[in-house]
Amino acid sequence: MTTASAGAHEAHEHTHYTTTGLDNKKIAIWAFIGSECMLFGSLISTYLVYKGKSVVGPFPHDAWTSPAGQLFKPILNIPVTSASTFVLLMSSLFMVLALAAVENKGKPGYEGWQGSSKVWLAATALAGAVFLGFQAYEFTSFVHEGLTIRTNLFGTSFFTLTGFHGTHVAVGVLWLLSLLFIDIKRGLGPRDTINVDICALYWHFVDVVWIAIFTLVYLIK
Repeated sequence: MTTASAGAHEAHEHTHYTTTGLDNKKIAIWAFIGSECMLFGSLISTYLVYKGKSVVGPFPHDAWTSPAGQLFKPILNIPVTSASTFVLLMSSLFMVLALAAVENKGKPGYEGWQGSSKVWLAATALAGAVFLGFQAYEFTSFVHEGLTIRTNLFGTSFFTLTGFHGTHVAVGVLWLLSLLFIDIKRGLGPRDTINVDICALYWHFVDVVWIAIFTLVYLIK
C-alpha cells in the first residue's frame, strides 16, 4: 500500500459519517453557515432599510455639505474597495489549491511548490490579512472624514455590517494560520482533507457574503 493510499485509508477509518452519508464535521459547518446566512441577511436587510434615510452627512454616494458650509465628495472609495475585493476573491482560488494539495499529496503532478499546501495556505491567509489591511485603512479614512458608527444611520449600519464581516475574515485568517502551523509541524495529508475542507467552506462563505455586501453597499446607489 502506497503512502497516499495508506493516508486515505486511515482518513476513512477515522471519519464519522451521519445518516446523510456526510461527515459530521461537514454537517456541523453547513449548519453554522446556515445560521450565519440568517445573521448577515438581517444585517444586510437593516442596511437596505435605512439606506438613503440619513439626515446628515457623510453620505455613501452623494456629495454633502458640513455645518460649516464645506463641500465634501461621496465618502465611499470604490477603486480602493475594488482592489480589496479582488484580493479576497483571489484568496478563494488559493484556498481551492490548498485543499487540492492536501487531498492529493503524494500523487503525480503535486510535487514542488505548485502542490505545496503550505504555500497555498500561507497565500490564502496573506490575502485575507491584506483585505483586513484595506478595511482598516478604509475605516480610518472614514473616521478622519467625519463618519463614525454614531454619526448617522449610514455610519451605524455600514460599520456594523462591514465590521461583522471583517471579524469573520479575521477568524478565518486565524483558522488558516492554525492549519499552516500544523502543516509545518507534522504535514497535512489526505487524512486531514476533511479539516481543510470545512475551513475552505467557511472561507468561501465569507467571500460570497462580501460579494453581496460589495454589490449592495458600494456599487448600487
